[in-house]
Amino acid sequence: MTQQNEIEQAYDLAREQYQRIGVDTDQAMARLAQCSLALHCWQGDDVQGFLTPDQPLSGGIAVSGQYPGRARTPAELAADLAQALKLIPGHQHKVALHAMYAVVPKPVDVNDVEPEDFDFWIDWALAQGVGLDFNGTFMANTMMKDNLTLTSPDPAVRAYWIAHGKLARRIADYMGQRLGQQVINNLWIPDGSKDNPISKRGPRERLLTALDEIEATPYPEAHTIDAFEGKLFGTGIESYTAGSHLFYNNYALTRGKLWTIDAGHWHPTEDVSDKFSAVLPFASKGLYMHVSRPVRWDSDHVVILDDALMNIAHSLVRDDYLSRVHLGLDFFDATINRIAAWVVGARAMQQALLQALLEPTEALAQAERAGDFTTRLVTTEGLKSYPFGAVWDKFCADQGVPVGLTWLSTVRAYEQQVLAKR
Repeated sequence: MTQQNEIEQAYDLAREQYQRIGVDTDQAMARLAQCSLALHCWQGDDVQGFLTPDQPLSGGIAVSGQYPGRARTPAELAADLAQALKLIPGHQHKVALHAMYAVVPKPVDVNDVEPEDFDFWIDWALAQGVGLDFNGTFMANTMMKDNLTLTSPDPAVRAYWIAHGKLARRIADYMGQRLGQQVINNLWIPDGSKDNPISKRGPRERLLTALDEIEATPYPEAHTIDAFEGKLFGTGIESYTAGSHLFYNNYALTRGKLWTIDAGHWHPTEDVSDKFSAVLPFASKGLYMHVSRPVRWDSDHVVILDDALMNIAHSLVRDDYLSRVHLGLDFFDATINRIAAWVVGARAMQQALLQALLEPTEALAQAERAGDFTTRLVTTEGLKSYPFGAVWDKFCADQGVPVGLTWLSTVRAYEQQVLAKR
C-alpha cells in the first residue's frame, strides 16, 4: 500500500468518526487553509540583520546557540525562508521583517535606509506569493542611551527614535503599495528601569507624545496599519516597563490601531487566550499576535503543541475571532537547525487551530447554555483521543507538503547541500 493510500484510508475512518459528532472535517481543513501565519525572518540569522552586523544585541534580547548554517546575506535568508515555506501547509502566509534587514550595498545607520532598500524583499515576496509585515528596529543601536529610546529624557535621543518610527511607517506603506495588501507595522521598544523609578509618569508622557508625533501622518489602511506591543518586564527592565500592556492597549484603542499580544510577554501564570474576548469587543481593528513560547520568562522558545497554544487556538475558534486576529510567529533558537525551528513552530500553530476546528463548537455551546456541563466535559475530554492526526496528514498531503516526519529529511538534505557550506 502506498503512503497516499494509507493517508486516504486513515482519513476516511477519521472523517466518519468526526461526522458522528457533527464535525465536517473537509470544512475544517478548508478553513485552516485560509489562516495566514507571518513567519519572522529573525529566526534565520539569530537577529543579526544586515545593516550593522557587528552591533551586539541589546534591549533584553539574547540568542542561545551556535548551530552551523546561519544566514549571513539577504539571499541566504531568503533561500532559507523559501525552503521553510515549502514545508508549511497553506498558501496565504506572510514574512515579518525588521528595519535592520534592509538590503544596502554597505553598512549604514538604521535611520539612513529608504523604502526602496526593501525592494529585494518585496520582489521576493511577490515571486513567492507571500505577504510581508514590518517592525521598526528599536534595539541593537548606539543611540539607545541607558536602555531608552522613545522615553529618553535626552531630546536628541528621543528625536532619533521618533524619526525611526516615522521611517518604519513610511516603509510599511511603501511595501503595502507594491504588494497590493495590508502590511502590519509593529512597534516595540525596550524602555524601562532595572530598579524602582521615582517617576513612572514622566517616561510614559514622553512616550505618548512621541507616539502621537510618529502617528501624525495618515496612511491608507489598505496599505498598512500600525500595531503596538507591550510587555510585562524584560532583562534590564525588571521593575518598570514604560510600554506596558495597559499603556499600549489604551493607546491602540483610542487611536484606532492594533494592539499586539505577545504570548511570551505576560506573567507565566496568565492565560493569554483569555485576553481576546476581553479586548476584541472594543478593538474595532482587531488584534495582532506574536505566537511564542516562554519558559519561565520571555525566552522565545520554539512554539510547540502545548496546552498554552491549544488554549489560544480554541479561544480563537470558539469565539469566532480567527478573522480578527493576525497571527505571527516570534521566537529564535540557534541551538537547532533554524529552518526546522520555523517549520516546527508554524506546524504547531496550524495543528492547534485544526484541533480547535475539529470540535463541535456549536453543540458544545448549546450544552453550556443549557447548563449541561457534563456533556461539555465529556466531549472536550473525549476529543483528545480522536484521530486528529489522520486529518492533519490529509491536510498536508492536499497542500502538497511532506506528511508526518518526512519533512525532516528535506531539511537534512538542505543542511548538507546548502547550510554546511556557509
